[in-house]
Amino acid sequence: MKIVTLLGSPRSGKNSATIANRLTETAARLGAETRTFELNRLNYRGCQGCYACKKGLDRCALQDDLTDVLAAVQEADVVVLASPVYYGDVTAQLKGFIDRNYSYLKPDYLTNPQPSRLTPKKLVFVLTQGNPDEALFADIFPRYDGFLKWMGFSESRLIRACGIGPVTSDTVPEQVLQQAEETARELVA
Repeated sequence: MKIVTLLGSPRSGKNSATIANRLTETAARLGAETRTFELNRLNYRGCQGCYACKKGLDRCALQDDLTDVLAAVQEADVVVLASPVYYGDVTAQLKGFIDRNYSYLKPDYLTNPQPSRLTPKKLVFVLTQGNPDEALFADIFPRYDGFLKWMGFSESRLIRACGIGPVTSDTVPEQVLQQAEETARELVA
């Protein structure tokens, strides 16, 4: 099993990364092959809307640090997307990657019953937010989940921690870390 993790936070080693890393470390101990990309350390551009991936190429035409990430995701069985909530959404770093997922869609994606070039993959979405109100920003996962299922992510899970951040507490609750471990065990089983 191959697991690719994309860390979307601009703050290295903080809450969303801590949760995602617990999941991947547990999965690796159970025999999974894991690879992690810290998006903020990469040099890449967002989707340019050039449509090259629909007019002759079967991949994104841009050649930058995201090229290897997109290839790794294509080969993965499980993809972990981790991000803190910034201004009511995922970070710009993760959104830039998600926009480049457009290249995974076939040219006739609007009418094709199998619109994605990806083989079905499992998705784990890790979200953290400083605000403790669980109702606040609860729309983020369903919005991206629906879109990513269309892209070829067949099964998805959410690990969410509210009330943790630099202004509140920079400590991930143990029950959230246990949820990450349990998720890894279920995925690798």
